[in-house]
Amino acid sequence: MSILSVNKIKMNAQPKDKLEAIRMAGQLLVDAGHASPAYIEKMIEREQTLSTYMGNGLAIPHGTQDSKSLIVSTGLSIVQIPQGVDFGDGERANLVIGIAAAGNEHLDILTNVAMICSEDENIERIMAAKTPEDMLNIFESGMEL
Repeated sequence: MSILSVNKIKMNAQPKDKLEAIRMAGQLLVDAGHASPAYIEKMIEREQTLSTYMGNGLAIPHGTQDSKSLIVSTGLSIVQIPQGVDFGDGERANLVIGIAAAGNEHLDILTNVAMICSEDENIERIMAAKTPEDMLNIFESGMEL
């Protein structure tokens, strides 16, 4: 099972708030078998403790430290939100990337995602992507999976 695949990418999402956006990202991970349903609540818990908004329209929600037992395998999910969703403090996320990381892969994945999304050119390509396949190509070309 690959970390990212088309079935873990949701295009043109319209969540009503950041918690719904996080639930969308988490549900994609659960549906793909990377985590148990309880992991989604741990993603919400993490967000309520510390925002996962990273800047540049990107949020990377993930579970709390004590949620490792809820992760089956490492996976990424992507929710593209063209209109953006309020992540607090006037910050709007257009891209919500959910992470479930087994073992110690967490930081490597966060670093990879942050590097891809730190380049304005990549963000433009991500927001212009029309299909899950387009999105997958952008991330696969930039990630060291």
